[in-house]
Amino acid sequence: MVQKISAVRGMNDIHGEGADAFDYLVHTAETTFKQYGYRSIRLPIVEKTELFCRSIGEVTDIVEKEMYTFSDRNDESLTLRPEGTAGCVRAVVQNGLAYNQIQKLFYTGPMFRYERPQKGRYRQFHQVGVEVFGLATPDVDAELIVLTARLWEKFGLDNLELQINSLGSQAARVAYREKLVAYLSDYKDQLDEDSLRRLASNPLRILDTKNPAMKELVEGAPKLMDHLDAESAEHFEQLKAHLDDLGIEYVINPNLVRGLDYYNRTVFEWITTELGAQGTVCAGGRYDGLVEQIGGKATPAVGFAMGIERLTALLMDHNKVPVLAQPDVYVVLVGDNVQRPGFVIAEMVREALPHINVQMNCGGGSFKSQFKKADRSGARYALVLGDQEVSDKVVAIKPLRETSEQVLVSWDDLTEHLAQLMPV
Repeated sequence: MVQKISAVRGMNDIHGEGADAFDYLVHTAETTFKQYGYRSIRLPIVEKTELFCRSIGEVTDIVEKEMYTFSDRNDESLTLRPEGTAGCVRAVVQNGLAYNQIQKLFYTGPMFRYERPQKGRYRQFHQVGVEVFGLATPDVDAELIVLTARLWEKFGLDNLELQINSLGSQAARVAYREKLVAYLSDYKDQLDEDSLRRLASNPLRILDTKNPAMKELVEGAPKLMDHLDAESAEHFEQLKAHLDDLGIEYVINPNLVRGLDYYNRTVFEWITTELGAQGTVCAGGRYDGLVEQIGGKATPAVGFAMGIERLTALLMDHNKVPVLAQPDVYVVLVGDNVQRPGFVIAEMVREALPHINVQMNCGGGSFKSQFKKADRSGARYALVLGDQEVSDKVVAIKPLRETSEQVLVSWDDLTEHLAQLMPV
């Protein structure tokens, strides 16, 4: 017997309710983004490795441990994208979309990181991302947060907590870093292996440790919020004022630093306690220096990304996924001469009434078996065609979810009758 071939570990098939939830989430998100004036951008999955080393940071876990990197036939180092922001920045710089312009963009697609697979964390995962270029003011930071809050409302998710922080300017971070390293160096014996490694390379990441043994040490560290430059402090105050005006609740988390090196000023995360350790479902912030870092002219920028797998898990856990593919009518065909006219009638309904989903029975079967399929499909009505109906040029409309009687309708009147039964 030929051995079965399995999917690569951590790269999963998405099907059934999971696929319904995925499609529903992406469609709802993209529709909402367009309501706020954002436009779609489609980005390559593969980029030059240098892009991520330069943007994410060579001493981050992503670059050091998690990227899928390979050499092509020209010995050029390429990487499957581990996140979307760097590629989006590269695209706007390369295509002349960044400097002295305002761009409000969104994208969706797969990302890749070599991590230990667990619930909510996979080696191929999917994100919806939003990026804004050319606006330095806190109102756009607030707009992104408001936009995400609007999405949670549409999804019916009310169990998410918003955490915000400010990382200040680059100069303020450098000064704060010195104070943090001095503090942590006095407690080296309490630092775990990761923190000791980060002490010299990326000490702010130590504040975001998930090691409970270091909780007390981290809570006693100097707070970046207390060392902000005046302009960043005012920016943060205005952001909070916007959120207060709109009634959006938030928690200031002084240890929220995000895992990527390019962030400055505003950072935020939406957190849930329902997915175990992988509680962040949406995260982002401001990255005003990244465009210049990748080769463009200095351009302010801010964005966020949402983890589709984590959000779909929440949607399914709370039964918030509508059945997108469920038919409204099911065409039952029983007889020697009904298949061809059945095709014509099904297409006639689809063309005249695009809001009605029509499923036609294929593969034959008895009258009883086809009605069982019609009932299982979830359709509201069955359109029944037998030899006699074809001869008389009528269709029997049988309700499947209510007790009203079956009616016969002429082919010419069918679409008008269905429009009355199922208006837009």
